[in-house]
Amino acid sequence: MPAAPVLPSSLTLGSVTVDTPVVLAPMAGITNAAYRRLCAEQGAGLYVCEMITSRGLVERDEHTLDMLVFDELETTRSVQLYGTDPVYVGKAAEILCGEFGVAHIDLNFGCPVPKVTRKGGGGALPWKRGLLGQILEAAVAAATPYDVPVTMKTRKGIDDDHLTYLDAGRIAQETGVAAIALHGRTVAQAYSGQADWDAIGALVEHVDIPVLGNGDIWEAADALRMVEQTGVAGVVVGRGCLGRPWLFRDLAAAFAGEQVATLPTLGEVSAMMRRHAELLCQHMGEERGCKEFRKHVSWYLKGFAAGGHMRRSLALVETLASLEALLVELDPDEAFPVAELGSPRGRQGSPRDRVVLPEGWLDDADGAGSHVREDASETTGG
Repeated sequence: MPAAPVLPSSLTLGSVTVDTPVVLAPMAGITNAAYRRLCAEQGAGLYVCEMITSRGLVERDEHTLDMLVFDELETTRSVQLYGTDPVYVGKAAEILCGEFGVAHIDLNFGCPVPKVTRKGGGGALPWKRGLLGQILEAAVAAATPYDVPVTMKTRKGIDDDHLTYLDAGRIAQETGVAAIALHGRTVAQAYSGQADWDAIGALVEHVDIPVLGNGDIWEAADALRMVEQTGVAGVVVGRGCLGRPWLFRDLAAAFAGEQVATLPTLGEVSAMMRRHAELLCQHMGEERGCKEFRKHVSWYLKGFAAGGHMRRSLALVETLASLEALLVELDPDEAFPVAELGSPRGRQGSPRDRVVLPEGWLDDADGAGSHVREDASETTGG
């Protein structure tokens, strides 16, 4: 186990410096421009766009282009790219750098969703070491002329019998990747159980490039524990910030050496909900913005005493005016439910008996030159 390091105060990814060593994990349907702006208003960090597909971008798929929206105050444009074909990934990286002014590209090799792994993508792909290397090489070659760093995110492996993370780290380093993020779970675990921080620490010891740790960071104190336990250069936060964008304020304070835990009253949470909805409506229009906001209601109100009728009404809201009328009915002085601190948020699910893979996928651990057909419409993050 690495000795407890000095806490990092910033994170350097090639040409990009992040003032706080914290990255918002891309989450499908969550980390749109409005949510990234909301989190950035709370604290410094790197806020990554929802995952897009390389084929969708290259073929100018309308839905893919709709997702490539940035807030006017988004100074560092960061995008997570999904791909299984080196040619498509390289072309997509070129488009992101040349046409969209992206300053950082992250490649997704961690998604555990069956419709992705079934095609050899996401968390299944690192099993093909040769193919992984070709994809990373193509992305780095396309981004290098623009001085744009490429990072990758992965999991421990397909399951406990097919671990890939140490090889993935070595290949990332060899191909010029600026950093690797490791979610301390296998694909088979999905989001269940506990994240294996020891594996994250082992990867830190194994490579010379920065390692970012992901998994079970529910409070700022968890991030500090992960850094102290594993020696990571920074942390990636996903489900922990659902309904709690102020977590980034706590993280910024914690890495600055200040012990701060935000415990907002229900009135302060209501103000955050209102701000979130406003930003969604600014970016998407009121009708779609309100629909997008609905999914966040249960996360914001988790643990609070708001009744079922109120929750149902908020989850059906259609206009900002109707949202405002409902929020004023909440008790602004209700204290934050401290029992919720440190508890998992978002999806958890159950471990899978087997991971759905292409036929014969495990027979060849190289896969260089193989052609895994990309799905232009695949937009699931992991």
